[in-house]
Amino acid sequence: MDLRLFIIDPQNDFCDPKGALSVPGADEDMARLARMIGRLNGKINQIHVTLDTHHYVDVAHPIFWTDSNGRHPEQLSTIITVDDVEAGRWRTTNPALQKRALEYVRALRDNNRYALVVWPYHCLIGSWGYGVHPALFEALLDWERDFRMVDFVTKGSNIYTEHYSAVQADVPDPRDPTTMLNTRLIETLESADIIALAGEALNFCLANTVKDVADQFGEENVEKLVLLTDATSPVPGADFEKLTEEFMAEMTRRGMKTATTADFLT
Repeated sequence: MDLRLFIIDPQNDFCDPKGALSVPGADEDMARLARMIGRLNGKINQIHVTLDTHHYVDVAHPIFWTDSNGRHPEQLSTIITVDDVEAGRWRTTNPALQKRALEYVRALRDNNRYALVVWPYHCLIGSWGYGVHPALFEALLDWERDFRMVDFVTKGSNIYTEHYSAVQADVPDPRDPTTMLNTRLIETLESADIIALAGEALNFCLANTVKDVADQFGEENVEKLVLLTDATSPVPGADFEKLTEEFMAEMTRRGMKTATTADFLT
């Protein structure tokens, strides 16, 4: 049996209670996941870990946008719609980027992706928040001691597009190969017999990644996917709760299975 573990963005800014974009419950998620890796150490053939990878200037960071009074977004998760940009309620801090930003939010709408969400500064390259949660990192090191290498997959360094999914950016940029479909990752995963899914956050980066993987796999392969329900948590809030429900309903209908870290392969 070829068993793979696919972990989405298990980074301090998401998983530590002091993280810039801490997801409630994520700290415990990573502790449970680490224990499972220890239990199944010799049975896991490959581990793939995605890393949200951002610059300070980013289309989804406050510095990129200002309101009519020149103030950057201050709320935890400000949503910017096409209407907001067209009406001038939000403009780019750098006027030279206004046209590109308007095209971007229109493309998000037309691609049926999320509206633009401006998040707190998070997962800045080289920062503490960018690092992997310590308990999980130790488990990954233990797994690597048998000369197996964790496959780290970076995403999000293009400042002009969100990259929730590890498979492709929300609006791919043909000028930047890192935003295009990651065929290497898809083909690697497709050869597995079972793919256990974990990471943060359930209703954003994990959901987008899993749906994109499933769309590329073909429906007959979706049943390989097993979501570890106690190793992932959603971003809370009324605006986001429905996203979790929609993701779970769609993917279980398509054949994705679920398990807990304690029950998986026992």
